[in-house]
Amino acid sequence: MSAAHWSLFIGVLLVTMVLAGTLLERLPLSSAMIYLGLGYGLGPGGLGLIQPDPVLRAGTLELMAELALLISLFAVGLKLGVPMRDRRWLLPLGLAFPSMAITVGLIAAVGVWGLNLPLGAAVLLGGILAPTDPVLASGVQAEPGTRPDRVRFSLAGEGALNDGSAFPFVLLGLGLMGLHDLGEGGWHWWVMDLLWATAGGLVIGAILGKLIGRLVVYLRTRHHSAMGLHEFLCLGLIAVSYGTAQLCQASGFLAVFAAGLALHRVREQPLVGSVPLGRAPRGDPSRGEDERASHSHHASAAMTRAVEGFNEQLEKLAEPAIVLIIGAMLPYTMPSLLKWWFIPLLFVVLRPLAVLALTPGRKLPRHHWVMIGWFGIRGIGSVFYLMYALHHGVEGALANELITLTLLTVAASILVHGISVQPLMRWYSRRQAVATASPAPGADFKPPR
Repeated sequence: MSAAHWSLFIGVLLVTMVLAGTLLERLPLSSAMIYLGLGYGLGPGGLGLIQPDPVLRAGTLELMAELALLISLFAVGLKLGVPMRDRRWLLPLGLAFPSMAITVGLIAAVGVWGLNLPLGAAVLLGGILAPTDPVLASGVQAEPGTRPDRVRFSLAGEGALNDGSAFPFVLLGLGLMGLHDLGEGGWHWWVMDLLWATAGGLVIGAILGKLIGRLVVYLRTRHHSAMGLHEFLCLGLIAVSYGTAQLCQASGFLAVFAAGLALHRVREQPLVGSVPLGRAPRGDPSRGEDERASHSHHASAAMTRAVEGFNEQLEKLAEPAIVLIIGAMLPYTMPSLLKWWFIPLLFVVLRPLAVLALTPGRKLPRHHWVMIGWFGIRGIGSVFYLMYALHHGVEGALANELITLTLLTVAASILVHGISVQPLMRWYSRRQAVATASPAPGADFKPPR
């Protein structure tokens, strides 16, 4: 296809998405399901307009997935307004670290004894498929504010954190296969790949997000400079956080997520003797926004809101792009290599077991457990780690098996979780309403029968 044909095709596609947007919202389908099917039709399985061979194009596909993942992580960080010392963080932290490590172990065990994979390849498969991705199911995304729904908040926090915390297990798998240096006795993996990468990424991102955010607010409120250009601030903070963390051998993903969290928490810097503004005049709301952007009582909130708005637009472009590519890559899988019990086992047994292992001592209502146990959505993070492994030396029959297992699992997740999100969220809302109206005594966790 020529550049003119591509231009016409992409333009028609984008305009059609706008015109059909309201209709799609009424269907029992997620937008990701539509993009997945469209991608399959555009790929080798249909018209053959795009041919994203995961073996030949691993480097390019890795970069695309990485960019989409960074945009999503920053967006989730900006939305999670719960204070960092709040106890509500304990559940997503537990899901993102110990529960995810348990998931890796369970998948690795199934890989060795059920899929006949070598230990290194089984651990690598666990690292690829363990991270969750709530961004692909809009029905379970976190709500903004300081008092979000517990389940939505936990799933969003888990998905953002474990996209970074899964990386050490991917490196461990590659190391056991001789494709990554683990150090004598595994010291390099323990110290650098696991401990420093995790802690360093979070600290670096938090510091940069706070410093840059406070600097912008100070310049706007004291000198009326550094105004506008929220797009540059958004992209610049993502790039600075990721680049600094990577240069320090820390997790760039966790750094970007932490930068979004820190930017959202930049406090106002009121001038002595100043008072907050009222609402914007009805005749010119933009004037009110401009005043708030440089007012010492409102500058931080205005900055965060503007950055979040731009990042949401990026996310709306990144999601369909990467899901289209996933759909187009499906013809490159070899279903004969997939034992069909693996995907149901992962969704219905391994994920709930990993959540159950974390939650017995917590006061988690039964319907919360069901929602968190089911919505372990696989998506962009798994695609990135697959491409990372292919780009860093995995090849041959093992590469084909990992491609098949990963892409079919992600596609199945998009389909089954996309279909189930609306009815399950309605069921959850009803249970929440009943629990709120008449809380039962002794709300200790009991697993569902």
